[in-house]
Amino acid sequence: MNRFLYSFIIWLGIPFALLKILLKDSHDPSWKVKLKNQLGFVPKISDRVIWIHSVSVGEFNASKPLVDNLLDQYPKYKILLTTTTITGSVAVKNHYKNKIIHCFFPFDSKLIIKSFLRKIQPEICILMETEIWPNLIHTLNKKNIPVCLINARLSEKSFNKYQKFSPKLVSETLRKLTLICSQNTFSSTRFIKLGANEESLINTGSLKFDSDDSIDVDLANSLRQMVGDRLVSVFASTRDGEERLIIESYLKHKDQMNCLLVIIPRHPERFDEAAKIAKGFGLNVNRRSEAENWSEDTDILVGDSMGEMMAYYSISDIAFIGGSLTDNGCQNMLEAASLSKPIIFGPSVYNFEEISKQLLDNDASIQVSNADELMQTISQLLSSKSRRDELGANARKTFENNQGAASNILSALEPYIKN
Repeated sequence: MNRFLYSFIIWLGIPFALLKILLKDSHDPSWKVKLKNQLGFVPKISDRVIWIHSVSVGEFNASKPLVDNLLDQYPKYKILLTTTTITGSVAVKNHYKNKIIHCFFPFDSKLIIKSFLRKIQPEICILMETEIWPNLIHTLNKKNIPVCLINARLSEKSFNKYQKFSPKLVSETLRKLTLICSQNTFSSTRFIKLGANEESLINTGSLKFDSDDSIDVDLANSLRQMVGDRLVSVFASTRDGEERLIIESYLKHKDQMNCLLVIIPRHPERFDEAAKIAKGFGLNVNRRSEAENWSEDTDILVGDSMGEMMAYYSISDIAFIGGSLTDNGCQNMLEAASLSKPIIFGPSVYNFEEISKQLLDNDASIQVSNADELMQTISQLLSSKSRRDELGANARKTFENNQGAASNILSALEPYIKN
């Protein structure tokens, strides 16, 4: 595939993307702003701009240590932070208030990108993780605006897709990047094989190790008061299909598991579905949004709330990381590690390939092959506080020993930001 064909496909896809916004996001007050921004209609920014793009909540959370450093070291600049999702937008605005500017990321069409850039006029563009957009990167490169891919990662699955469907386009695009700050050697090797300039690529570590998020103590205390003295197993960021697997296996082992299950779906649009699935098994199910209905014999609490994951982890005795029983590559396991929690994940961890290996090598996590093994492992850990404490302590140590990516990336970016 060449860039002309890619651009044609993007144009064909825009009406469907707009329809998706109408169907999926129209319940949210910001949907009209999202639609306008993605078509390139954004307010003009007259200040000097550092543009950072984080697709959603996870990438934004990882970017916070770097954003904080940029705000501190470059006060003459405005930080523009774009997201693709509304949940990401909410997270940005709740955290930074008016300290930065937010808008939604534009569609990767040449005309839209040019319109977007005329309004924001960035002096540098910083893309998070896997945001490789050919038209954006080509246009920035042509305007001599540095474009940097940071906290960059490339799973084997993504690598194989790029090699199969668009090797030439990806190679041309990667060579136009000013800088690639890779999370690990696995990703670096794959970027080079796809055509990235070896001299523009450095290993800086993962920003996720630097994201030591604080806990809302009042919220955590209210959750602890609600669940009382019960042991708690948190199933964090579950994906479609996982809730059913978890609950079916839980029912087989229920007699050996004297604990409360807290299931927190990854996407808010699945909150109702997850609650419905749980209730369909005849269990006593409560929702976080309906705390007034809480009863002490609750089997499952569905965490249908945003921005409370650290509080859920804080009351947990065991943390299972979702997206790993199904083929979704797992979600971020380092939030639980930062709180010294024993971590379990399933077989699918391609999005956290090196991090999962580090945790396993340091006896800081347990990997299971299926839902039945997951419940057996949870049952064993529930009966051994010393083993839970050992895993949790090792997880926190691994988290601390791998910090420093924000500083490494900031140093790498310095030559491209004029003070």
